[in-house]
Amino acid sequence: MAVPALTPRNTPPRSLPLREARTRLSQLVAMAELTDTVTVVTRDGDSRPVAAIVPADAARSAAQARADAGRLAEVTAGWSRRLEAQREQAGRRHAAELRAMRAALAEVWAALERRAAPGDAELARLRAGHADLLDG
Repeated sequence: MAVPALTPRNTPPRSLPLREARTRLSQLVAMAELTDTVTVVTRDGDSRPVAAIVPADAARSAAQARADAGRLAEVTAGWSRRLEAQREQAGRRHAAELRAMRAALAEVWAALERRAAPGDAELARLRAGHADLLDG
């Protein structure tokens, strides 16, 4: 493909009515290809744009950008689903570990109560501290 040399990149697009664009289509396509010129086509007698003649690379880039945006949305949604599944799995795992820890603590308290003398002040202090930890 030819390297655009005649038209600077920041040149505003030229505007032509549809009738003139139709008669000069070959010229406009060649200009788009060789110089990266963008031509905006308007309806005859109306200044609002209805179409454009752009270099093929620009058209591919816009189409690719739309495809990339769609793919990015799919990938983002996929990662979001995976992260949510991991969060739920971690929550279930945490709940199971917490249940196991509480069961182990209940066994420890039962063993301490079997070994301690009735009314042991130290055991009562430990149990109060444990209750504070569970509440906090």
